[in-house]
Amino acid sequence: MGDDQPQVELFVKAGSDGQSIGNCPFSQRLFMVLWLKGVTFNVTTVDMRRKPDILKDLAPGAQPPFLLYGTEVKTDTNKIEEFLEDNLSPPKYPKLAARNPESNCAGVDVFAKFSAYIKNSNPGMNDNLEKGLLKALKKLDDYLGSPLPDEIDQTSADDVTSSSRPFLDGQDLTLADCNLLPKLNIVKVVCLKYRDFSIPRSLTNLWRYLDAAYAREEFSSTCPTDPEVHFAYAQVAKALK
Repeated sequence: MGDDQPQVELFVKAGSDGQSIGNCPFSQRLFMVLWLKGVTFNVTTVDMRRKPDILKDLAPGAQPPFLLYGTEVKTDTNKIEEFLEDNLSPPKYPKLAARNPESNCAGVDVFAKFSAYIKNSNPGMNDNLEKGLLKALKKLDDYLGSPLPDEIDQTSADDVTSSSRPFLDGQDLTLADCNLLPKLNIVKVVCLKYRDFSIPRSLTNLWRYLDAAYAREEFSSTCPTDPEVHFAYAQVAKALK
């Protein structure tokens, strides 16, 4: 790595025990970005119930995640991501931005539909809210099943009508995946626990994507445990009365 790399430390939300990784898609997103960049970095969990001194000293008033890059403190997730993409750049570090802008918007409404579904306590509204979530998941499935421009060979006589790519933007994980996958993990874990709802197996493109993602350490090893996700949603998920 050489000696020119500044010290990089990512502060993420701690779990219910105050030490393990908590449920925070923004923390996980940045954890994945740093891992995929191949940079040497440390991760520190911050127990928000104890409001540790590190918060007062480094980022007063901030919520994790935040980043210490050398002596600079960065607190906004989107800005941290841009900063890392600009500062940890080729040839030394891979570029992680998606090539197709559509990849950044894929699945954009899934989390909002999930939140409405899980926070609802009126049984009469459950079916419609579930349909809304399914529609958003189906839209994401459609995107993952549609060929990207670079999968279509203009010179070939065969029409490419489907895609078998593992990730949103192709063969590699990109910033788009770092943003979406932590949310999809929450949707999968929470819906099963509190609504007995599983992402349908008929959404084969979406399952190909999830299976490919869970097989990657950068994603599976940065996920909070299922009980940690359950704990985070224990007060949020409303029982249907």
